Formats: sequence, structure tokens, C-alpha cells
Amino acid sequence: MTTDTSSATGTNPLLVPSPLPYGLPDFAALDDEHFLPAYRAGMAEHRAELEVITADPAEPTFENTFLAFERSGQLLRRVHQVFSNLVAADGTEARQEIDEEISPELSAHWDAIHLDAALYSQLARVDLDGIGGLETEDRRLAEETLKTFRLLGADLDREAKVRLAAINERLAVLSSQYGRRMVAENTASAVWFGSAGEVAGLSEQDLASAASAARNAGHDAGYLLTLSMFTSQPWLETLENPESRRRVHEAAWLRGTTPGENFALDLAVEQAGLRAEKAGLLGFSSWADYALQDRTAPGLDAVRDLLTRIIPAATANARREKAEIEAEAGHPVEAWDWPFYAARIERERYRVDTSALRSYFELDRVLAEGVFAAATALYGITFRERPDLHGYQPDVRVWEVREADGTELGLFVGDFFTRPTKSGGAWMNSFREASTFFGEHPVVSNNLNIPRPAAGEPALLTVDQVNTLFHEFGHALHGLLSSGRYATLSGTAVPRDFVEFPSQVNEMWMYWPEIVSAYARHVGTGEEIDPGVLAAIEASSLWSEGFRTTEYLGATMLDLAWHSLAPGTTVEDPLAFEADQLRAAGLDPDLVAPRYRSSYFKHIFGGGYAAGYYSYLWSEVLDADTVEWFRAHGGLSRENGERFRSELLARGNTRDPMESYRRFRGGDADPEHLLRRRGLLR
Repeated sequence: MTTDTSSATGTNPLLVPSPLPYGLPDFAALDDEHFLPAYRAGMAEHRAELEVITADPAEPTFENTFLAFERSGQLLRRVHQVFSNLVAADGTEARQEIDEEISPELSAHWDAIHLDAALYSQLARVDLDGIGGLETEDRRLAEETLKTFRLLGADLDREAKVRLAAINERLAVLSSQYGRRMVAENTASAVWFGSAGEVAGLSEQDLASAASAARNAGHDAGYLLTLSMFTSQPWLETLENPESRRRVHEAAWLRGTTPGENFALDLAVEQAGLRAEKAGLLGFSSWADYALQDRTAPGLDAVRDLLTRIIPAATANARREKAEIEAEAGHPVEAWDWPFYAARIERERYRVDTSALRSYFELDRVLAEGVFAAATALYGITFRERPDLHGYQPDVRVWEVREADGTELGLFVGDFFTRPTKSGGAWMNSFREASTFFGEHPVVSNNLNIPRPAAGEPALLTVDQVNTLFHEFGHALHGLLSSGRYATLSGTAVPRDFVEFPSQVNEMWMYWPEIVSAYARHVGTGEEIDPGVLAAIEASSLWSEGFRTTEYLGATMLDLAWHSLAPGTTVEDPLAFEADQLRAAGLDPDLVAPRYRSSYFKHIFGGGYAAGYYSYLWSEVLDADTVEWFRAHGGLSRENGERFRSELLARGNTRDPMESYRRFRGGDADPEHLLRRRGLLR
């Protein structure tokens, strides 16, 4: 697809700021044909703005370099925030084509900036000691900008810069292709069953959703089970037919591994090789070594130390769980049987039937009386749905968020249901960051993949989906409550291994007594969920923790294996590489499969988590420690919320995030809280 940039006229709504409240994109006025011209106009405008900086004959100062650099590229920023959100949440064929076309152009554009010797020289000549104290955001902006330039190759010689730019352009293409193939393969891998007997065990809502999904996919009858992005599928907990469980598991496990139009392993191998080469050009032994230069972890050795400390205990837990499961089943269990019998033990031992509990977790009530209510109790903020503001799909909803005194804060956009054009998983994105420099309020979104209920039926959530809702809203709060001056340092623009920390902390309010008693009510009767059931759910939290921790560690070690390759290393057989690397790390893929395989590991091959999937565990050290602090200080209160907000959420990357943590907590985190939470201390 090629679009002439001459079509970028004043009629293109992307070329001017949105007239809607808070700058919410005017989706009703947007057509796909607007994106390429707007992108190219944005890049041209950005180049012109940067040329002014490099051509300025005046002595370089903070104002005419770093501030001018921060101010530049606003059109491009606006266009990219709209399009990148849309291609993930509603990636139609046309948008996927646009993404593949524009990705290498964007890569080349940013390389031309970060490898521009004249621009870098202007920035580097500024006297940072004249900017102010170490705590000022101005100094932080300057230091982080220079660090970014250096990590992206500003100090390389000309020949190395040319090769680096070529690698970056190719990586941009590969990442876009990987994401496109993964979405297509996930849709194509949905499992169709012709009879109700084959899907026995599913709830009425799940049966209705599966029947509706089958009709939407063009089947005249039957049931279509769509797949989550994990290896282990939630359907496996309730499907009674072992053959049906096998079909679902194998459909998930084999995604993207068979040569064909959606084959993804070749893209993963090429990306890993190019990243290793790029790291070598920049003076590092591997991509993992390079990536850790911009994280809170002190280095790769520290990350490996944490993981190797946990792997033996986690796998030992998983083996004990498997022995109990096989005793329950009365026979050896396969991977597709494990979730079914684990759920049965949970029901029998703890009297918890998580499937039956869905009637107590209706989406709108969980949002209003759970997620939003906890945020109000902690931070005083309020939420009002704005039906006059529209999203990019009819079921996308918008809420206005205000401070306790009514001051405008921002917008929250909720996109909760799965669709064939949507990437799997759940995530938070920003359509606009908070910035006092630009006078802009944040517009943040949460995306989930809840199966759409049949027409007229309420959306009932699983316990895991409720947890995901609280988790992703923790990211949203990080964006909404940011009070930084510069968009570059605002909200979630923190190191990759810190960004999950606030979202993980927000999960704790899911079971907080006054919160759960308000939202966990039967959808038909309004009856409050039995507190004993909630206590049983919490008591059962360590059951299957061996499985959950081990599958996570499997994905983490795969990520590090791919990104610890030395420059020039070639992986001939990626599936054999997976198995060998897992075993070398002390994991047994026959015991517990990794959460993701290389063919559907979007975090690292279609997103920004390359050599960063460890971040969830690294952040959880801070999270577990923070949860203990909240409990010790009275839990859900405005006083506690304001401390967490002012020292952490509001700060973003305006200072070293670990310094923000220490100021909040009064010291470093104790990792024993995490080990105890996961049942790894006895």
C-alpha cells in the first residue's frame, strides 16, 4: 500500500489537534487513508524543527536544545499515539498493511535523529551543571535524553551507524510482520466443536459466547473456542472431554510453528540474530547485556541470580502439585489435563468453584464498585462515563476522571471485549500523556480480551479476569496521576523492569474487604458473595503456584536465552533451541510448558519486552514489599494513597524510580516478601 503524501491536506483531522475534550481523538472523523499522509507530514515537520536546533548559531543552552527537542515532533507524536493504539486494538487488514509500510520509515526517521552528529553535538555541549540541582526535572530530561542518544548509537563511527540503521529498519519490519502473523494465527487456531457433548463442562455464558463466536466466524452451527495468548488455556479448567482438552491445548501450543503464511518462528530467529549484532555494534556482549543498561536492575547477573534462586523451589513445587493431581486423576496426566484436575482439587480442598463464582463478577459492577471505588478511596478521584465521547468501536467506552475537588484530571478509555482484529492479552496505552509543559491532560486506555457475552446478557468475569482488570487499571493510574512537566518523563515512561510495579500493587485491592463486598454480588439477586468463599480463594492462592511460577520462569528464561546470543550466532532449529535452553536453566518443559513459545511471544518479538520479561518478577519484589507496607499502615486510606501517589505514581521518570521507591518505603525492598507470597519459603 502506497499513499501519496500530497493527500495530506487541511481536511485530514490528524494534522490538527483534536477539538474534543482532553484531546480525545475524533475517531468518527478518521479514515485509514489519513494515517500515511499524516505520518509523513509529521516526520517532515519534525525534521524541520530539529534543523532549527542544529542551525542555531547561539551558544547551546538547555532552552534552545533540550527544551526545543522536547517540544519538537508533536504532530508525529499525536499521529503515532492514535495509530499505534488502533493497530493493536483493532488491527484490520488495512491497518496491518499501513503498519508494515510505515514501520521502516519511522525507524529510519528516528535513526536519522539519534545518529545525527550535529544534533548530538549541540545537546552534548550544554553545561549540565548549570541547569540546576540533581532533583530538578530539567536535569533529568537532559540526562535521560543524552543517555538515549548514546544507547541508540550516537557515538558510533559512520560505517557502524549505516549498519545500525539498516538493522533497525529490518527489525521494525520483522516486529510488524510478527504481530500481524500472530494475530492472524491466533484467530485461525480457534477450535471448532460440532456438538454440545464435546464442550460439556462449559458454563452457560461460555456456551453462548462460543456459539456466537462460531456464527461470527461463518459456521452454521457448533461452538468456537477462541484462544488466549498463553500456552495454557482457561477452557481447559472446565472442559470435561479429554479429547477436547487435547485439541485446545495442541492448537495453542503449535501456533505459528508450522510453515505457512502465519509461520512466525523464522521472524523470531531473525530478530534475535539482528539484535545480537546490534548489541555488538554498540559494544555489548549480547542484547540482554545492552538492554539492562536502561533498567533499574543493576545488571544481567543480578537478574540471573534472582531467577536461579527461584527456579529450583518453583519446579519442586510443580512436581509436588503434579503428584497430587495424578493421585486425584488416578492416572498420569498430560499438559491438557493438568488445569482440569488442578481446578477439581481446588474445588474439593478449598470448596472453591471459580467457574461458578462468575455470577458474582459482573463487568460494570466490578468496574464501578471495585476498580474505580478503590481508586476513589485511595486518591479521591472520581469517574463519570461520557456517552457523548466515542471510541474507535461501538463498545469502547470513555470516562472522565476528576480530582476530589472537581479539577479536571483526564480520560479513561475502556476496551474490554475480544475481537478478531485485536491483539491477545491485556494492556494499557496512552493516547496522550500528562504534561504541564504542553498543558495537556492524560488520555489512557485499558484493553482486555474478555469473551463477548451473547446479546442482552451481562459480561461475567472469571477471578483471573477481575485480577487483570485491577492490574491494568494500575497502569492506567500511573498515567492518569502523573504530574510531570515533560511528556518524555511522564507516567509509565519508566524503565521496563519498574513499570509493572504500580499495576501489581493495585491488584491487592481486589480482595480488600470493603471493596470486594461492594462489587462481588450475584448478578441476578444482588446477594453479596460469601466472605468464607473469599477467604477460601485467598487460602487457595498457593495451590498451583508451582505451576504458575514455573510457566512464567519458562517464558522468562526463553526470553533471556534468545537475547543472550553472542553476535554472529545462528539458531538452526528454534524448537530444539527452546527445549535445550529450558533444560539448561533447570526447567523441565515436559513438566510445565512455558507461558509463551517463541512463535507467540508478542512481548519480546512484537513488543518492547525483549530481554525484559523478567520485569514482572523483578517488579513483584517491590510490589510484595509495598503490599506489606500498606497492610502495616492501615490499608485502604487517603493518607496511604496520597503517599503512594506523591512519591511514586505522580513522579513517573522525573527522578530515578528506585529513589522514588525508597522515599515512599523508607528503604530498599525485602525480597523475602515475594518468596513467601509465592510459597517458596518454608
